[in-house]
Amino acid sequence: MSKLRAFTMPKWGIEMTEGTLSEWMVSEGDRLTPGQIIANVETEKITNEIEAEFESTVARLLASVGETYPVGTLLAVLATGDVSDPELEAFIKAWQSGAQDEASDRASAEASAPAGTSASSAQTRWPDAGPAFELPEGIRLSPAARRLAKEKRVDVRQIKGSGRGGRITLQDVDQASKPPAAVPQRSSVAIASTTEELDRFYASPYAKRLAAQHGADLSAIEGTGPRGRISQGDVKRVLDDGAANRPTAAPSEAQIVRMSPMRKAIAKQLTLAKSTIPHFYLRMTARVDALLAQRERLKDAGRRAPSVNDYLVRACALALKVVPDVNIQVHDEEIHRFGHAHVAVAVATDKGLITPIVWHADTKSVTQIAEEIRALAERARTGKLKSEEFMGGTFTVSNLGMFGIDQFDAIINPPQGAILAVGRTRREPVERDFALTFATVLELSLSCDHRAIDGAVGARFMVTLRELLESPERLI
Repeated sequence: MSKLRAFTMPKWGIEMTEGTLSEWMVSEGDRLTPGQIIANVETEKITNEIEAEFESTVARLLASVGETYPVGTLLAVLATGDVSDPELEAFIKAWQSGAQDEASDRASAEASAPAGTSASSAQTRWPDAGPAFELPEGIRLSPAARRLAKEKRVDVRQIKGSGRGGRITLQDVDQASKPPAAVPQRSSVAIASTTEELDRFYASPYAKRLAAQHGADLSAIEGTGPRGRISQGDVKRVLDDGAANRPTAAPSEAQIVRMSPMRKAIAKQLTLAKSTIPHFYLRMTARVDALLAQRERLKDAGRRAPSVNDYLVRACALALKVVPDVNIQVHDEEIHRFGHAHVAVAVATDKGLITPIVWHADTKSVTQIAEEIRALAERARTGKLKSEEFMGGTFTVSNLGMFGIDQFDAIINPPQGAILAVGRTRREPVERDFALTFATVLELSLSCDHRAIDGAVGARFMVTLRELLESPERLI
């Protein structure tokens, strides 16, 4: 048995396709024990720690901190015994040149196989190709590519391999077996990345959109991505080459910062939410002098007083029980109503906004909610949240009052049906018993999904919420 083990980019969840190596916790030559943290890997929402599963030594670290790698990429090599440098180099070379191509070929074969069959069975059931078709010698093909080339009678000498070291893969043969698609010669192309013309090319959605926006000809661009896929970098490179001969503006002093996986996920989610959800907004003020006085009494008694935000979460949970039509999620043409209020709280981190959830908030006291929010916020800022702690929820509270913001409108966090935006407290003159006095008011704005929540329903929720905040004894 080999003494060398591959340490690869893990896959957490069905939707994960890549991860960013945020930190190595070990160095080359370190001895590892089971349970020891090897690295931190950042996905779209969280940063997870990867632990050693067995006693070993770090033979080689191959991945760079801050870089993003596809699932299955070789990040490091671990040794369970003494190995020589030639053995280590041979292991790395063999893995990088063959293992990933083989895995890709197996996955592709399995994807094309009929339901209930394996990749091997699907390959053996290819129709008879007739007389034997011999492939030329000296050309590097994966086993699956070789079988398909024989079945399709493809001249592999005309194929430029996209695998490691120019190796011809199953996808290369499959593409070569198809007739060339003629692209209509038109003066312009629709910007939408799903047009028929753009779908003829093997390119990423962003690359298609970028090419359409700038009039780049995808047929003239050579893809450098996996299996010859055209990436946004390929399109940008062509556009930059074309711009080299044009007059340039004064040099920019802008600092370019790459989006983190979390920031990209936030951008994608909010763009989807704003463009597909019909928002409407309900605004109201609540007088919170009694609530603030209650907090002061707790402080005077030497107790730790919950924050105004903690009271807000409790008040929202109780209001959602009174007006359950706001305590929902919207899934396509279905509205999911919930028996308990699961309130998410927006937390700002250095990598972006995340919304940990206080589950069953309607069953918890303000003190319990305060303790839970503190713990969730700390884990959110250090990237230690578990997926079940921030995915889901039936309602969100976003509070920017501590930053001095008077009022704002928030974007709904799908699939939830509403979100409450909270501004700062401020003193303002109000009428009371036919006399003018001053009160401390809190600005509230409710964003609702008009597909599932009507104006009257949202208004009832806001009135109930204000009554609870102005009668804080009901929140205890």
